[in-house]
Amino acid sequence: MEREATEGMIFAVIGLVGLCAIVVFLFIVFQKKKNALLLHQIEAEKHFEQEIAESQIEIREQTLRNISWELHDNIGQLLTLAKIQLQSVVEHPENIHEVTQTLGKSLTEIRALSKIINPDFISNVKLLEAIQLETDRFNRLNYISASLSIKGIPQDLDAKSEIVIFRILQEFFANTIKHSKATELDVSLNYAPEKLIIITRDNGIGFSAGQKTKNGIGLSNMKKRGNLINAEINIESGINKGTTLTIVHICKP
Repeated sequence: MEREATEGMIFAVIGLVGLCAIVVFLFIVFQKKKNALLLHQIEAEKHFEQEIAESQIEIREQTLRNISWELHDNIGQLLTLAKIQLQSVVEHPENIHEVTQTLGKSLTEIRALSKIINPDFISNVKLLEAIQLETDRFNRLNYISASLSIKGIPQDLDAKSEIVIFRILQEFFANTIKHSKATELDVSLNYAPEKLIIITRDNGIGFSAGQKTKNGIGLSNMKKRGNLINAEINIESGINKGTTLTIVHICKP
């Protein structure tokens, strides 16, 4: 009887030790998975912050290129025209109003340019204002006939999402201006309760599916950036059918 009690106690101890071993093993597995998940989240956040930083740098570089183009192609030409007009005023004083108008246009262009020079434009992009400035610039410089339409009640997104979306749009705009031979660019923003839908289309030469990499559209890069902010990116095009970019950003409740 005593032997059976001893054996029972031994089996109980062994069972308890085994149970403890299982608990410890499961705890170790759980901790490893938890640590792996935390590490993945940290890496994902670092990648996200890196993409945001790269987007800000690219926006800054594109903005500097825009400033260079405007100074050379627009303001420079206006000031040159004003200089020529001033030279003729000596013989034709009645033309002084033309000089005044040209200088007035120059001042208007400089004020518009000062908006995008402001560091806040880069570090804290307000999406709607940034798109409006871009379309206004295209029209002012006669690069393309651009329009912007808005549906719903405009709402600010978080700053990082606006930076990424604006950079994606900038890529599309640059390709439209440089490669599409388009004469029209239409941008529409539809503010729905839980999402923002942006549709941008041009009437350019378009491209086939096999040409996406060749023409520099960078669809995969756009989609990768879109995934960072929970945005769906899609580009549709066809030869002589123009190109349409659709961005669907799911807003956080």
